[in-house]
Amino acid sequence: MSDWPTYKWVVFLIPFGLLLIGVGILLLLRRTFRTRLHVEKQIRQDPDINEWLVVFGWSRKVLYLPTVLASFVAAVIMYISPDWVHAGAVGGIWLGVFFLNFLIDEYEMSIKVILIGLLFIAVLLLWLGLLDWLVPFVRSFRKLAMEMSGTGYLILAIIFLAAIGVAWLRGLFYYVAITPNYMNIQVGPTETGEQISREEYSTRVDTGDFLERLLGFGRLVITFADQRRQPMMLLIGRIGKRASRLESIRGKLAFDRFREPHLEGQRNDATTETQRTQSN
Repeated sequence: MSDWPTYKWVVFLIPFGLLLIGVGILLLLRRTFRTRLHVEKQIRQDPDINEWLVVFGWSRKVLYLPTVLASFVAAVIMYISPDWVHAGAVGGIWLGVFFLNFLIDEYEMSIKVILIGLLFIAVLLLWLGLLDWLVPFVRSFRKLAMEMSGTGYLILAIIFLAAIGVAWLRGLFYYVAITPNYMNIQVGPTETGEQISREEYSTRVDTGDFLERLLGFGRLVITFADQRRQPMMLLIGRIGKRASRLESIRGKLAFDRFREPHLEGQRNDATTETQRTQSN
């Protein structure tokens, strides 16, 4: 590197310069950011609000978390003992996990659909068994064995995690804060948002997708009294806990702790007069 010409040094330093510029912009604008975490902390410190819910919509790529986990496990296996395991078997298991994730992502599967699918598979296997085709059919899957190095599995895991991370970062600035009296819809990194009173919207929890629910996810559907507005549908995690909290929030009203000064003064005067009467 010491014998590089000037233009190579310039090209080498460009990414670092852009990184420093980005950090400088973030430091200058940090006081203007209104993130989901800041709003949740602010609501938590409000003495008049005991129930609240701050959520954002995940990308459907978050449903590939089992594939991410399987990728990391496969990478560790291939790095530690590549000569002791069958690479095709590891790849086949990974491919099966990915295929199940693909079905969860692409199709909405209720318990009824899953039972029908299992019944169809059982009938197919029985039919193949009666025709003595079951063993050749199972052996044919050996040709689908996929072999990949530990680095390949690691790269796939990082790609899926990057997509999930982008959704989380977006959720810092695009979210919904629900309290007993209102709902705040945030649509940007600053104070750009909209506050809607509780009478102007309704909520519904949708957990019709059984496989999606097994992963802990469900949909929060928000509809508005104004029919011109399209409903909002958010894919959220920990759906069971958050559905219970949402039900509790929608069943409550919050009142500000406020006392009028002149009433407070009258109350103090009445207390003083009572004390004087008792002393006499």
